[in-house]
Amino acid sequence: MNVSEALATRITCRAFLPDPVSEETVRAIVDRARHAPSGGNLQPWHLYVLSGKPLSDLLADVANKMIEAPRGEAPEYNVYPPGLKDPYEARRLKCGEDLYATIGIDRADKPRCIAQFMKNFKFFGAPVGMFVYLDRTMGPPQWAHVGIFMQSIMLAAREIGLHTCPQEAWALWHQTVASHLNPPAEWMLYCGMGLGYMDNDAAINRLRTDRASVDEIATFNF
Repeated sequence: MNVSEALATRITCRAFLPDPVSEETVRAIVDRARHAPSGGNLQPWHLYVLSGKPLSDLLADVANKMIEAPRGEAPEYNVYPPGLKDPYEARRLKCGEDLYATIGIDRADKPRCIAQFMKNFKFFGAPVGMFVYLDRTMGPPQWAHVGIFMQSIMLAAREIGLHTCPQEAWALWHQTVASHLNPPAEWMLYCGMGLGYMDNDAAINRLRTDRASVDEIATFNF
């Protein structure tokens, strides 16, 4: 698979098969992704990878805590900026509506919407869960570098037939995640990412979100 094919076929997978992914395979993906660029070669990221019992123990802990705290823990950053304006807010809302429409959930059906959202904290059934951290002293430029690193993981996964699901929702459980991973105090949880084989029969995986045209996102002066 070439880079163009990996870009075109990468989706945010929200239903995985239980088929295991070996540590050797995940290591190979990370080995390729570590070549991602960063300003000054800071490489301001750290990745924790869980599978098997360590992953199931963490997910069970979160599930138990959600009974008493369904909204999670206060995240350390805003996933979306307050007062998100159009066209960004319109795109966000349409993405959500289109996603839930694939599984027959109306936006007004709050209980079912919440139940679907909670599947984030099971990594949508992925056999591998990743947690992406960055040094909390870093600024917006380095956050962008972490995004490049994550994109590199996603494309390397597609090259070998795997899919991913980047999930900023995991920022809601940063304290509980830290209790399992014991990261240094200077590291902040940015997001999680599920990794595994996509369930091609799952309706929710049929969504292909809209993208703005080239002329909407770029200005050319030749």
